[in-house]
Amino acid sequence: MKEYVGMVAAQIAQVLLIIVSKYAIADGMSNYSFIFYSNALASLILLPLSLIFHRSGNRPPLTIIVICGFFIIGVLGYLGILVSHYPLLLLQRHCSTSPQTDGFRMEAFDLSLTTQAKFIGTVVSIAGAIIITLYKGPSILSSSLKSEISQHLLVKPSDWVLGGIFIAITSILSSMCFIGQATVLKKYPAEVIVMFSYCIVYTILSALASFIVGDDLNSYSLRPKKRLLFVLYSGIFGSAFQFTVQAWCLKR
Repeated sequence: MKEYVGMVAAQIAQVLLIIVSKYAIADGMSNYSFIFYSNALASLILLPLSLIFHRSGNRPPLTIIVICGFFIIGVLGYLGILVSHYPLLLLQRHCSTSPQTDGFRMEAFDLSLTTQAKFIGTVVSIAGAIIITLYKGPSILSSSLKSEISQHLLVKPSDWVLGGIFIAITSILSSMCFIGQATVLKKYPAEVIVMFSYCIVYTILSALASFIVGDDLNSYSLRPKKRLLFVLYSGIFGSAFQFTVQAWCLKR
C-alpha cells in the first residue's frame, strides 16, 4: 500500500512541478538555469540524507559498473527533460515504459489480475487521450481570447509535428531512464545515494549545456523573490522528493 501512496504523491509533485516550471520560465529563467538550481538544491538535500539512511556499515560496495550506471541514468534523464522542456505526463511515461519493460524481461507477461489491470489502464489512458484530442465540443473561450491564444499556439503544422516527435523521444528516454534506475538499484540498493548521484549529474550537465549555448547570465538571477520560491519547490519536492520516492517504489 505504501508504494501506491508514494507513486500518487510523486505524481502530484510532478504535476505541480510542471506548473511551477511554466511560471519560472515565463518569468525569465532558462531551462538550464532552472534545472541547474533545482538539482543543485536537491543534491544538497540528498547528500546528508544519504549519509543518514545508508551508513558506511550497511552501504553496498561502489564499483566502476555502478558509477557508470549513475552517469548513464543521469544522462538519459537529463536529455529527456531537456527535449521535453517539461516533465512528462503520466500517460506518455506509462504507455512507453510498459512495453519496454516487457521487452527487457523486467516484467513477466501473464494473465494475472495485475497484468489485466495494467492492460486495461493503458487502454483507457490511450482512449482518453484520443477522445480529448478529437472531441470537438462547444466553444468555451471568447473570440478575443481565442484570437490571442491563436497568435501564440496555432503555429505551422510542421511545428506541431516536431513537438509530437520531441514528446515521443522524451517518452522513450524517460522509460529507458526508469529501466536503467531499476537495473542500478538491483546492483546498488541504496536509493537515496543513487538519486543523489542522479541529481549531481543533472547539475553538472545543466552547467555545461548552459556554458556551451552561451545562456544569458540574467536567467540565473533569483530576483524577484518568486524565482527563489520556484527553485525551492522544484528542488525540494520536484527533484529530491519525487526522484527519491520513485526510486524507492522501483526498488520495492
